[in-house]
Amino acid sequence: QVQLVESGGGLVQAGGSLRLSCAGSVLILRPTAIGWFRQASGKEREFVAAIRWSGGSTYYADSVKGRFTILRENAKNTVNLQMNNLKPEDTAVYYCAAVRPSYIGGDYYSTGTYDYWGQGTQVTVSS
Repeated sequence: QVQLVESGGGLVQAGGSLRLSCAGSVLILRPTAIGWFRQASGKEREFVAAIRWSGGSTYYADSVKGRFTILRENAKNTVNLQMNNLKPEDTAVYYCAAVRPSYIGGDYYSTGTYDYWGQGTQVTVSS
């Protein structure tokens, strides 16, 4: 069964840091890209960051630029999201998602591009 699993969520004070990790069998398939999305209570799921598997190009939402970094750790076969200077508005469930290997489009910002999703991990930032 193809799967993705997130880890690393938790409770942190504003200004603090967390590192989320995405792992799972999907990464063995060499997906076109891995993305992180988040969904706050009562809101729609929104794009946070993405990284192309080949070449490593990265993409960020304006709200997290300069604070979040997405990167692959080849040795561990994971894709991580380093989140610094966290703000209360970053509070959400964070999801890892993967784009199938055959994808030839260029939109990594839309939820519809992604074929595989994890179950999510809660991030709570207190003020």
